[in-house]
Amino acid sequence: MTSATFVAPAAHGGLAGLRPRLPSPVQDVVDERFERRGVRLVLKRDDLIHPELIGNKWRKLAPNLSAAPGRTVLTFGGAYSNHLRATAAAGRLLGLPTVGVVRGQELADRPLNTSLARCVADGMRLHFVDRATYRGKTAPATLAAVLREADAEDAYVVPEGGSNALAVRGCQVLGEELAGRADVVAMACGTGGTLAGLASGLGPGGRALGVPVLKGGFLAAEIRGLQAEAFGGPRGDWSLDDRFHFGGYARTTPELDAFAADFEHRHGVPVERVYVAKLLYALVSLVEENAFPRGSTVAAVVTGRPFP
Repeated sequence: MTSATFVAPAAHGGLAGLRPRLPSPVQDVVDERFERRGVRLVLKRDDLIHPELIGNKWRKLAPNLSAAPGRTVLTFGGAYSNHLRATAAAGRLLGLPTVGVVRGQELADRPLNTSLARCVADGMRLHFVDRATYRGKTAPATLAAVLREADAEDAYVVPEGGSNALAVRGCQVLGEELAGRADVVAMACGTGGTLAGLASGLGPGGRALGVPVLKGGFLAAEIRGLQAEAFGGPRGDWSLDDRFHFGGYARTTPELDAFAADFEHRHGVPVERVYVAKLLYALVSLVEENAFPRGSTVAAVVTGRPFP
């Protein structure tokens, strides 16, 4: 199953009826920081796939929703999770009940931030858990307890970030869309599912570069595990550069904010701050380090856009 051939449950009309823009467009960017090093930069505009199910969220959610016809979909995320927002939007658009398990029991007694408020507006029921429970959410006993407490024991469970074998195979199509069009395809990474599929789809001669937005150095093992689950073993040529997380997930600095605003001004492309800003900053830094040979084409996957 791939995002390009996804068929949603017939009772809900199918995601095909939502008119995803696939394959997403590839946009040339004229940027002197790359040009003076003899490197061509292109943007893979996955942010234009759908106005609400954006980028890799579409690619990862589509095959999972196909596997959950008519069932409640339960998934996990932090207080500012784009994945929770995308899942809630998908539930509203398809008429599927959704439950979001949110990290941080203390948040239950606070006013909802804009991300969680949007989830609720889209019909998602939120269930807050303490951080220790959240860390252990993949343990069968802990997951069973969470499902019971959330009154969702029959739900179809999508993991945090949407990354599982179905999602990885869905993201393989992203690589296929870029195969032969770039020497390096770079993207920001959270849980690693998109990179795992991308690397597989690029095929021989293609190289995928991941820029983790979380610190900790755990992602390589996660990607290897996801590829083993999806394909039975390693696939593709991929690597990670852990230097550009800016302190961790959703962390930023004045320097990064200024960079993102400057890129928007230069190229008229909205730059999402949690993932895309860190990716583009990393590529500018790498090209200035002569990390890419002259004559190379580098594709940056724009996996999202700023939420209103």
